[in-house]
Amino acid sequence: MKKLTSILLALVLVFSFAACSNNSSDNSNTTPSSSPTADTSKSTDENTQNSNTSSKILVVYYSATGSTKAVAETIADTSGADLFEITPVDPYTSDDLNWTDDNSRVSVEHNDESKRDVPLTKTTPDHWADYDTVFIGYPIWWGIAAWPVNNFVKGNDFSGKTVIPFCTSTSSGLGQSGDLLADMAGTGNWQDGERFSSGASSSKVESWVNGLDLK
Repeated sequence: MKKLTSILLALVLVFSFAACSNNSSDNSNTTPSSSPTADTSKSTDENTQNSNTSSKILVVYYSATGSTKAVAETIADTSGADLFEITPVDPYTSDDLNWTDDNSRVSVEHNDESKRDVPLTKTTPDHWADYDTVFIGYPIWWGIAAWPVNNFVKGNDFSGKTVIPFCTSTSSGLGQSGDLLADMAGTGNWQDGERFSSGASSSKVESWVNGLDLK
């Protein structure tokens, strides 16, 4: 009888150990599967935050017909920069831009410099102080930068920033447009700029950007 009791106790102990072993195995299988998910989520959040704060380059542009906008977008895509469009409170229409008409808006403003004070919907971009490098793009009007850019340049402090002008035109070059804007700004480290023809290929713009020493 005692022998039978001992055998039964031994069997109970064997089943108990087997049950504990199975529970331990289940726990070891489930714990790691949840941990990488948490790590991945944390990593994704950190990458998103880094992406939102890493950009130190801003591309500012005024575009009358879309040519400068296309170049600006390519520069931003190539350099990983943010974009800011200069927009007049009173936008220019196609009739306003008809420089062959002496009575058009641009012709009147060209002939009377006092009329070139163009109010903007917004002068200072968000987080302006965070940018180290600023591209400024514009079409060429009568050999100089389109004057809607003037109030942007006058209204911001470029101290500590590298400023790179670029322009679009059918035939005119960059000329002194960048130098005149630099004088107007009075601050910033202004670099030699680049002129692109209207409808310039994205590959040409990309090549120029990739050749710059951007920090």
